[in-house]
Amino acid sequence: MGKRDDLIAMYAEDLRTKCGMTPDMDLLTKVTIGCGPAIYNADASTVAGSLIKKLGLADGPQLMDAINSVIETYGKSERNKYRAVVYYMLTKHFGKEAVYG
Repeated sequence: MGKRDDLIAMYAEDLRTKCGMTPDMDLLTKVTIGCGPAIYNADASTVAGSLIKKLGLADGPQLMDAINSVIETYGKSERNKYRAVVYYMLTKHFGKEAVYG
């Protein structure tokens, strides 16, 4: 397995253990690839409470509510919130799987 495969496995484990979700591995792989090289950089691979509109969503209360919900599910106290995991959950939340189709 390569480094990306190792990261995808780690993200899947976070989704299972920290978020209580069974990940769609095909979608998780596409979301991870869509994050680009940021996943390999320790600072860029994680997110705080906000993120840029990668999914093409309008900024507003609905987006912020979704982000807050995802952060709540991931665990506010969870120090490392991986970008790919957050994007995966937002993709599922908004039904935007086709973006990675």
